[in-house]
Amino acid sequence: MKELIIIFLSAFGAATILPIYSEATVLYYLNSGYPKILILISAGFGNTLGSLLNFFIGKKGVDYLLKKGYVKEKNLLKAEKFFKKYGGFALLFSWAPIIGDPLTFIAGSLHYDIKKFIIIVAIAKFARYYLLIEGFNIFIK
Repeated sequence: MKELIIIFLSAFGAATILPIYSEATVLYYLNSGYPKILILISAGFGNTLGSLLNFFIGKKGVDYLLKKGYVKEKNLLKAEKFFKKYGGFALLFSWAPIIGDPLTFIAGSLHYDIKKFIIIVAIAKFARYYLLIEGFNIFIK
């Protein structure tokens, strides 16, 4: 049970601006023989909820973050332009390093539909961990 909490928290943190990478945790528990489905569920939910936190920070705190200088207006406008061009499809890249976290933040700042957000982001996040797990099974095991 504690393993699932560790995986969940690692994946949750990895979806935020914190410098946390959940892949090592997932691979460690895979290598330890922990059930793949439990790892997938824990990591997928954790990462999705971490992105939901970014969404709410974007929705409620973008003005504060701009005012304090934590977010540069130039970068925000560039990301908003990208998001407006590709809409919800852009969220399929929410799993990706560097661009994923800002995309979920931008979705919140633009007040994107939360139901669509959760569905699209969950698909992307669960697919990410599914591919990581399957890659481990093919190349390592």
